[in-house]
Amino acid sequence: MQPPPASSSLARSTLIHMGVRIAFIIALTTFFSYLQIFNSARDSTLIQLERSVLERAQREQAIFVLAEDNHVFLKKMLKERVLFWRQKDPRAAFDRLFVSLPDGTTRSRLEGFDGTRMPCLFVPQGLAVDPDLQRWLLASHDVLSQYAPAFHVRFTDTYITLPGGAVVLYWPSRPHWCHEATPTFNVTDYEFYTLSTPAQDPQRRTVWSGIIGDPVAHTWTVSASTPVDMDGRHSATLTHDILIQELMERTTSDHLPDTYNMLFRDDGQLIAHPELNMEGAETSYNLLSGIHLPDAPFKQSDSTALRLHLNSIFKQLRRTPEAHTMRIPESGEYAAMAKLTGPGWNFVTLLPEKVVSKTALGAAKYVLAFGVVSLLLELGIMYWVLKQKISRPLLSFSDAADSLASGDFKVGLDLTRRDELGRLAHAFQRMAIELQRREDALRQANEGLEQRVEHRTQELQDVHRQLIETARQVGRAEVATNVLHNVGNVLNSVHTSAVIARERLSGLKLESVEKVVVLLEEHRTNLAAFLTSDERGRNALPFLSRLGKHMQEEREEINALLNDVSRYTEHIGAIVKLQQHYARTPQHLYEPVNLAELVEDALRINQAALGRHSVRVESDLEALPPIMTEKHKVLMILVNLISNAKYALESIPEEQRCITVILRRPQEDRILLTVRDNGIGIAPEMLTRIFQHGFTTREEGHGFGLHSSALAAQEMGGSLTASSEGVGRGAMFTLELPIHPEPLNTQAKA
Repeated sequence: MQPPPASSSLARSTLIHMGVRIAFIIALTTFFSYLQIFNSARDSTLIQLERSVLERAQREQAIFVLAEDNHVFLKKMLKERVLFWRQKDPRAAFDRLFVSLPDGTTRSRLEGFDGTRMPCLFVPQGLAVDPDLQRWLLASHDVLSQYAPAFHVRFTDTYITLPGGAVVLYWPSRPHWCHEATPTFNVTDYEFYTLSTPAQDPQRRTVWSGIIGDPVAHTWTVSASTPVDMDGRHSATLTHDILIQELMERTTSDHLPDTYNMLFRDDGQLIAHPELNMEGAETSYNLLSGIHLPDAPFKQSDSTALRLHLNSIFKQLRRTPEAHTMRIPESGEYAAMAKLTGPGWNFVTLLPEKVVSKTALGAAKYVLAFGVVSLLLELGIMYWVLKQKISRPLLSFSDAADSLASGDFKVGLDLTRRDELGRLAHAFQRMAIELQRREDALRQANEGLEQRVEHRTQELQDVHRQLIETARQVGRAEVATNVLHNVGNVLNSVHTSAVIARERLSGLKLESVEKVVVLLEEHRTNLAAFLTSDERGRNALPFLSRLGKHMQEEREEINALLNDVSRYTEHIGAIVKLQQHYARTPQHLYEPVNLAELVEDALRINQAALGRHSVRVESDLEALPPIMTEKHKVLMILVNLISNAKYALESIPEEQRCITVILRRPQEDRILLTVRDNGIGIAPEMLTRIFQHGFTTREEGHGFGLHSSALAAQEMGGSLTASSEGVGRGAMFTLELPIHPEPLNTQAKA
C-alpha cells in the first residue's frame, strides 16, 4: 500500500494542531465563562439573600421592639403611681380590692372580680404586706388596669413582679391564676425575674428569657423583663409574655426558593428549623451541648448527621458575627444572617452552593456546545484551504530541498505566483545560487585552514596563561582582604576587653588601703582600743573585708577579660591559618565540634560590642552531639553574622534591639544555624547581591565578610542563605551544615 501524499499528511497534521489549540481556547473560554457566570450569580444571590434577611428581620422584630417600647411607658407610669400612693394612706383601698386568706396568702377579692378585664393579685405565704408594699401593689394594679387590656391585642399577658414574690398579673387566658396558685408559689425563682436583678442585669435594661414551652397549650413563649429601680434599689420587674409559635412557623415555612431558614440564640439555643420538632417537648435544643443527644427533638429518626451539620453552621456563624453574608465551606452553603432587635436572636437564611453552580453550569454547557459546532465548521474550511493552497505548493519545495541535499543546485519552482509562496520560491532560488557560490568559496578556504588554526591556538594559549596569573593575583588579594576583615572583627573584641580590663584596674581602690594602713600606723600603740572604741577604728576592719571581696571580684573580672583576650588572640591566629588555604590546594581539617559551645564562643567574641550597643541576645540551642566539621570556619561565619546583625540594629531604639541565635536539626543529615535580627531588613532586590565580593550597604563596610563566609560554607559541604520580609522587618541568615561531610579525597577531587 502506498503512503499518503506529503501534502495530505501536512494538511492533516496542521489541522490537528490547530484544532487542538482552538479546542483548548474553547475549553478555556467555557471555563472562564462558567467562573464569570458563577461569580455573577453568587454575588447577585448573596445580595438578594442579605436584602431578604434584613427585611425579614425588620418585620419579625417588630413585636419585640413594641414590647420594649411598652415597658418604657409602663415604667414611667408605674413610678408616677408609686409617688401618688406615697402621699396617701393605702389601707382602705387595699382592703377594698384584696383580702388576706387563712393560708397566709393575699389575693384579689372574688366579689366583682373578672380576670378577663382586670388584673389579679397574688402575694405568697410568708411575705409581710406592709404599707410600702401595699402602695406598690396598688400602683401596679392601677397601671395594669389602665393599660394591660390594650397590650393584650399583641401580648399574651402583662404582669409586675415585686421582690419577695408578690405579683400583679393580667392574663385573660388564665383569669383565675391568682386564685389557683399554691400558697408557697414564688415567681422570683423563674428566669424572667432573676435575669432582671442587679447581679444579672447591671445595665438595668430590658432582658429576654429563653423560649418557654407550655405542654398543655402546646405553645412556646418568650418573656421580656424590664427592671424598675427606685430609691437606689430594685423595686419591681415589668414583664410581657410573647407567643412565638407563629414566628417559629413562619421561619420554617416562609422562605426564598431553594433556601431554608433557622433561628437561634447566641448561646446555641435553637428556636426554629425545618427539621426541628418541638411538639411535646418541654425544653429547647442547644446546638452546642445537644450535639451528642440521641433523643434530640428532630423529625428524622437518626439525626446524627443533621446535628453535626447544625453545629458546624453555628460555629462558623459565631466566628464571624459581624458579617451579614458568608460561605460555610464545611456544609457547602451560603448563609445570610441578621439579629432581631430585642432578644438578639439570629435569623439565618441558608442556600446550598450547588444551586448557584447549577445555573452557571447550565450556561457554560451552551457556551461549550456552540464552541464545538464552530470548531468543526472552522476545521472543515481550514482543511480545504490548507490542502489546495499550501500543502501542494510545499510539496514542490520539499522536492527542491531534496535536490539541494543531493548536490543539484538547479531547482525548478513556480516563480509566477505573486503571493507569499511565490516570494518564497524566488528566495529559494536565490538561496540555491548562493549555496553554490559558497561551496566554491569553502573549497578554496579549506586549503589554508590548518595554518590559521595553529596560529589561533597559540594566541589562545598565551591568553590562558595571562588569565591564570591574573586569577592568582586576585585570589591573593581576596585572601588578604578576608584575613583583614575577620581579624578586624576579633580585634574589636580584643580592644574592648583590654579597655575594660584597664578601666577595672584603674577603678581598684588601692589608695584606700594606704589610708587605712596610715591610720593603723598612727594608732599602733593603742591599736586594740582604737579598733574597738574609735568610730574610724570600728569601721576599719569591715572596710578592709569589703575591700578584699571587691578586689577579689575585680581580679576575677580582669582574669575573665584577659582570658577573653587570650581566646580572641588564638582565634586571630586560627583565622590567619584558615585563610592560607586560598593560596594552595584546599585542606579540610575536620574535628568533632560542639556547635552549642561554638555559638557561645562567637557570642563572647562579640559580647563587648553587643553590650556597648545595648543589644539583647536570645539563644534557642537544641542539645546535639558533636559533629565533624571545621571549627574555625564555622566560628568565622558566626562572628561575621553576629557582627553584621549588630550593625543592622543601629537605627532601632535600644530597648528593641534583639538578636536571636537558633540551632536545629531538621533532618537526620543536616544542621541549621540561624542568626536573626529585628533590624533594618533587606530589600528583595538586594537578597541576590549581598554575597557578591565587594558588595556592602554600609559606608565603612568593604563587602568581604558575607562573601568569604558563603565560600567557607560551600567548602564545608553546606550553604549560607539570607531571607527578609522587607526593609524595616529584620533579616535572617541560615548556615546549613552536613552532619557527615564527604571524605577528604572526594572533596579534593571535586
